Amino acid sequence: MSRPPVNPDKTVAGIAVDPQTLERVIPESKRPDGTVRKQIKIRPGFTPQEDVRRFRGTRQVQMDANTIPKGHIIGWAPPPQAAPTSDAKPISKAAKKNAKRREKKQDAKKDEVPDNWDDDEADDAKPEQKAPSTKEPKPTTQSSPANDASGGAEELATKLGKLEVK
Repeated sequence: MSRPPVNPDKTVAGIAVDPQTLERVIPESKRPDGTVRKQIKIRPGFTPQEDVRRFRGTRQVQMDANTIPKGHIIGWAPPPQAAPTSDAKPISKAAKKNAKRREKKQDAKKDEVPDNWDDDEADDAKPEQKAPSTKEPKPTTQSSPANDASGGAEELATKLGKLEVK
């Protein structure tokens, strides 16, 4: 069990929970002349007049919970705030290079596609043996979207056939 706080919270009437006995008490206090008032025990269940709250019916409580703050416009949401970039330190050259290297590694991992999807289990069992592949020169001509649409499916099929899988 955790220990009670050294300076317990007091109610409006000054009642606090005694940390040693865990009873409700009015703690000791000093008078202006320097003498000390004794600690006063409070009977269980007693609530002084200062601590009694004003009665509020269920509908009144519900209305208070549903009230809109003063100056609030219904349906308006504040615009999202952008992250402050000026507070952050600028990235060093080495950190930029390392980030580029990480990106390249991730791209290389994404681009790795097996030649035959059916041999996945066989590849896991034995190490891969790569045969030297003959590289075909990649076409350097860039085609515009108008040419792709006019060429049709045949041209697209030939381009797909020429593509190399790494």
